[in-house]
Amino acid sequence: FPFPYTPYRIQEQFMEALYSALEAGRVGIFESPTGTGKSLSLICGALSWLRDWEEKRRQEEARLLALGAGGQDGLAPQQARPGSADTAGEPDWVTAFVQKKEERDMVDRLKEEQIRRKKREDRLEKIRHNVQLKYAAKRKRCEEDEAKRLLQLSKEALSQGAGEGVLDQLDHNEEELILAEYESDDEKKVVSGLEEDDDDLEEEHVTKIYYCSRTHSQLSQFVREVQKSPFGKDTRLVSLGSRQNLCVNEEVRRLGALQLINDRCMEMQKNKHEQKSDEENEGKKRRVSRTVCPFYSYEQMQFLRDEVLVEVKDIEQLVSLGRETKACPYYGSRFAIPAAQLVVLPYQMLLHEPTRNAAGIKLKDQVVIIDEAHNLIDTITCIHSAEVSGSQLCCAHSQLSQYMERYRKRLKAKNLMYIKQILYLLERFVAMLGGNVNQNPGCQAVSQTGTVLKSINDFLFQSQIDNINLFKVQRYCEKSLISRKLFGFVERYGGPASAVKTNKENQKLAGLQNFLLTLQQGSDKEGDPPVEAEHDHLRTASPLMQIEGFLSALTNANQDGRVILNRQGTVGQSSVKFLLLNPAVHFAKVVEECRAVIIAGGTMQPVADFREQLLCCAGVDPARVVEFSCGHVIPPENILPIILCSGPSNQQLEFTYQTRDLPQMMDETGRILCNLCNVIPGGVVCFFPSYEYEKQVYGHWEKTGLLSRLAAKKKIFQEPKKANQVEQVLVEYAKCIKRCSQTGGQMTGALLLSVVGGKMSEGINFSDDLGRCVIMVGMPYPNIKSPELQEKMTWLDKTMPRAAGQAPSRVLIENLCMKAVNQSIGKAIRHQKDFASILLLDHRYARPAIFNKLPQWIRERTQVKPAFGSAFAELRKVRTFILCAA
Repeated sequence: FPFPYTPYRIQEQFMEALYSALEAGRVGIFESPTGTGKSLSLICGALSWLRDWEEKRRQEEARLLALGAGGQDGLAPQQARPGSADTAGEPDWVTAFVQKKEERDMVDRLKEEQIRRKKREDRLEKIRHNVQLKYAAKRKRCEEDEAKRLLQLSKEALSQGAGEGVLDQLDHNEEELILAEYESDDEKKVVSGLEEDDDDLEEEHVTKIYYCSRTHSQLSQFVREVQKSPFGKDTRLVSLGSRQNLCVNEEVRRLGALQLINDRCMEMQKNKHEQKSDEENEGKKRRVSRTVCPFYSYEQMQFLRDEVLVEVKDIEQLVSLGRETKACPYYGSRFAIPAAQLVVLPYQMLLHEPTRNAAGIKLKDQVVIIDEAHNLIDTITCIHSAEVSGSQLCCAHSQLSQYMERYRKRLKAKNLMYIKQILYLLERFVAMLGGNVNQNPGCQAVSQTGTVLKSINDFLFQSQIDNINLFKVQRYCEKSLISRKLFGFVERYGGPASAVKTNKENQKLAGLQNFLLTLQQGSDKEGDPPVEAEHDHLRTASPLMQIEGFLSALTNANQDGRVILNRQGTVGQSSVKFLLLNPAVHFAKVVEECRAVIIAGGTMQPVADFREQLLCCAGVDPARVVEFSCGHVIPPENILPIILCSGPSNQQLEFTYQTRDLPQMMDETGRILCNLCNVIPGGVVCFFPSYEYEKQVYGHWEKTGLLSRLAAKKKIFQEPKKANQVEQVLVEYAKCIKRCSQTGGQMTGALLLSVVGGKMSEGINFSDDLGRCVIMVGMPYPNIKSPELQEKMTWLDKTMPRAAGQAPSRVLIENLCMKAVNQSIGKAIRHQKDFASILLLDHRYARPAIFNKLPQWIRERTQVKPAFGSAFAELRKVRTFILCAA
């Protein structure tokens, strides 16, 4: 395998296993701890297979074309025996004729593909080596900008002063002397140097690899790894993203919310098509001019497509190129998909079928690699679940009613029919929450509070909407862009700052303003949870967008989901939620269509969830599934994992819901931390099961004086709840550790109190001095009283077989806990020379069922310590190791 440096043995094993899984068309679950070069192994292993696959295909094509050129007889792989007839009873000459025709068609198709491929490769080669071509488009754009500027000045000059008057006084005979609207033939052609017929947007999709990861930054990091790899120069790679990441139209970007950006973009495209049809009907009166996107230029997007295919670019580079070429990166990148060899995209885009289809992603016989896949099941569940509050339902009903009243005379019958259906749906949803759409949701108290779960069918019948075709309503919302129109309407008439005249036509709109204001005031009075200011306006202005997602979710099969009615205090605070129980139904199509699917991650343990809940339920043959897990590259002495069963005062460590709040348990945790902070220099990261428990323990330590003892050795930092404050806390934490290591003295570093599943346990690394010790307080079991979790457990017990005598629901709870633990403790070791200790504070970790769910590279080095003394002695050795290394 080509590699930028000599690979570790585990990287070679990873690439070999990956290559054979792709070759055999398997579904693979691959685990490689962070710090072992997983991304490079994925790139070099997968692209080596793709290179070999393309070469084999070229050889096979050449063989078939040579046979075809040598005469049709030589092409037939097997001749029908004389006098024989096939299973359908046709004579042998008919069979032979059909077979030969199919072979001739195949040869013709191969010839066409070869011509198209050659044209594409020649064009890309031309762009790659002809610097002049790269600047031809730029020069052309400058000319166009200058022409537009002069045209605008000419129009302004005409509209001023006597210009129009002179025009009116012209003789009829003189009209013919006036030049007609002119458009140069050159303006219709593609960028200079590229012929019009070079366009191959309709070409068939070449065999490619779709690489997905969770976040925008992870994708950019992956693309940078590709650029550094031996495949960086000659791989056709395209990065896909949402409009939120790729849009270069500042007016649209300012809308902020993804749904608003999507709708505005589609509306501008629609305007462009309408403008074209208006221009074709010259005799008719022109319609009112509507805004079109200046970046949606077909020829410029073709140029951008070619630039993307010529050189590997990440999303930031793609956006810069879009701004420079005045071409839309969102659509330009999609034009590049058919010819690309490697498509990099967020996994929400690949896992949601409507989004996948809209982007032009075809999975048939392709390879999909899903990286950072430890939360894959949760991700699929979240993508296809939806929740709307009573406040949003009432607000949408009010807005839509006002919109219908305002434009009733202008709306066509079908529009009115669908709007009335949507209004009826909203009315019934609010009634299910125990409220009335015509009253302020913040002031309506709910008589029966609590949470109720219903099957989809029961919900549809009980809310009396089973006679409405939700598929048609959903399609109407999508095609008509009603939520976008409604948002524009509310922006204009619903805001408190907008001036509304009090004439007859606008009196009802004043009512809308007043209603929205009471809605806002009502929710404030009733103590709604505070909403971040940037989203506040968007939520009140466009609730129908959220509701469309809920309507779409209701079209799932009855057995695969549940509707949760959450009735709290007031109708405004209550909500109706769709919960997807079976994520496999949405993953099934991916594994069916693809040649091979690789699910990869740094920590995939325990993998039983992937096998049973995802692959088995999606109908994947167990023989098609392969598992690969490799160790770490660090020496065994660089990591010290300890399961601690009791503290310094011999208090047994068992952080159950019943015992963890006891003062002696919180005191014992504090004593353990004090001892550790005395001997371990640098950074110590301590994970708690929840924000609430972390806050409770912190408060207890403050009262008992334990906090001041801790603070004497380590500066204490707490994980913030708000995402925008995380970066600042991390910067201060790192600065403090660096300062302490340089100055020496009594303060030896910093202690970071974090939360499992919080901001610090996902996507943040504690390498080197930032995490010399990671502590896990208790076992972070999920809240078993949660209605959603209870329903999921019931569903699993009904649909899944018992595993090793354990109920599937019990296995789920353990797996959720251990996935969270493994994600958190895996943050300490980030590269070959890193070292750290890991402390699991709970005797239950020593139970075989739990112990075996730790990652193998941690499990095989873990020591179980019944008493604190022997554990502390081991940790003192670590201190010596750290000081020697320093």
